[in-house]
Amino acid sequence: MRTLQRRTTAVLIVSQILGGLGVPIGIALAPVLATEVSGTEALSGLAPTASVAGTALLSIPLAALMTSRGRRPGLVLAYLIGALGAGLVVLAAVIENFPLLLLGMAGFGAASSANLQARFAAADLAPPDRRARAISTVVWATTIGAVLGPNIAAPAGRGFAGTSIPQTAGPFLWAAGIFLITGLVVAVLLRPDPLLTARALAPPESQSVEGRSLRAGIAAVKASPHARLALITVAATHTVMVSIMVMTPVDLGHHGADLELVGLVISGHIAGMYAFSPVMGWLSDRVGRLAVIGLAVGLLSFAALLAGTAGPSHAQTAAGLFVLGLGWSAGLVSGSALLTDSVPQQARAAVQGLSDLTMNTAAGIGGAAAGLIVSQAGYGWLNAIGACLLLPMATLALLAARRSTRSPAKAEIKAEIKTEVKD
Repeated sequence: MRTLQRRTTAVLIVSQILGGLGVPIGIALAPVLATEVSGTEALSGLAPTASVAGTALLSIPLAALMTSRGRRPGLVLAYLIGALGAGLVVLAAVIENFPLLLLGMAGFGAASSANLQARFAAADLAPPDRRARAISTVVWATTIGAVLGPNIAAPAGRGFAGTSIPQTAGPFLWAAGIFLITGLVVAVLLRPDPLLTARALAPPESQSVEGRSLRAGIAAVKASPHARLALITVAATHTVMVSIMVMTPVDLGHHGADLELVGLVISGHIAGMYAFSPVMGWLSDRVGRLAVIGLAVGLLSFAALLAGTAGPSHAQTAAGLFVLGLGWSAGLVSGSALLTDSVPQQARAAVQGLSDLTMNTAAGIGGAAAGLIVSQAGYGWLNAIGACLLLPMATLALLAARRSTRSPAKAEIKAEIKTEVKD
């Protein structure tokens, strides 16, 4: 099992590095490209929102495919759809068709869905007391590609100078090729499938097909207060991060930043998201999921304060985006681990798909509203509203802490270990 877990993790790390080269291109350039194609800044938030919406809409079908066929087919299909979406974005930019751009960005979001689902694939075979660290290791692997991706955007765009492809659209062709290679790596090397292996090793009473349905997943979340807290944590964390991040390139442009500087700021943000995730995983396993959820609230609030009051200070904006990434990492790792801890094995794939649907739907709404808020009230108000969205998550975490004298995550892990030993 240790050898198989190491092999699975290695393949997922490679896929995350490759996928990380492509996905941040959309993060950095989608608002700028949307402004160019639509001709108005008010619609700039719709392109990244379409990407988030595509990630959300595909979460449940991909989860259903993984539930029936395993992680590998779902991940491969997601990367293929992402490549197709990137191609449509380029075509839309060439013919200046804004609806086609949104459709392409929705398909592009499938690659983000694959990157998100990979963290759960890492947890399939991990021992309960190392589950958060397994998730965080795969999240960390995205750092390499994610930091390089936005900085490759400008040179990749200049490579299409003199052609009919705009410089802000050229990098999406790069992303399409990267997604195709990533899908091939997963298709060839992710064997045996981690989810199917974990299911085969589970006790006979957890093998029922009925327990794997979306309805069973919803029932599992309703039955567990910790699962509900985890779901809200992941959704709130992702919504605040996406809403602030997607409008930062536009705000930087207002204060004279060029494409290279935007790429550097986004790279720093993504480094905060991924580079320190092993620390968040270690903390989640050692001091408890709830403590790290509290840390996420503090970091995200501080990030909103920094970015929202930065004004023309590009350095302060960059610092705010870096802390925003740290807060996202703390919330995603601890929330994902708590969610996996809190539901039965047979329902986990469905619940994980429901989690990604919820977080990306909420973030899609936030991203769509972000453009309108910035155009009407300003970037500072966007950050203030984002901080307010953290209040329900903070309140539920405090209530959960008061209900227990020890970490709920540790209690659930110990209970799960006892159950596995008994079985």
